[in-house]
Amino acid sequence: MAGGKCIALIAHDQKKDAMAEFARRNQDVLADWHIVATGTTGGRVLDACPDLKVTRLKSGPLGGDQQIGAMIATGDIDMLIFFIDPLTPMPHDVDVKALTRLAVLYDIPMALNEATAERLIKTLNH
Repeated sequence: MAGGKCIALIAHDQKKDAMAEFARRNQDVLADWHIVATGTTGGRVLDACPDLKVTRLKSGPLGGDQQIGAMIATGDIDMLIFFIDPLTPMPHDVDVKALTRLAVLYDIPMALNEATAERLIKTLNH
């Protein structure tokens, strides 16, 4: 993603509708950013906002979380918005933990719920 600002969007299955709606509400701000997303989340965001620049990676459980983690480690991701479903067990929970660990380690802004994402996205208008 050399030369551009990049946001990663990820949402667990029960949060994908909320992510698509979040993107729709904030598409004016998101339009200035390149977006990378895990496969299904990216598809839902594109359905809601077809004009956004979204690169779809693999589905989270199939390696998409790890792909985004690698992009964080190489400095290609500037912000992570990850709508986590805390009530549903995830078989790939270790990948999720590794991803959030990398976001903390590389000190990139990260939102794990909609309220934080809304506040974080407002900072991009300035």
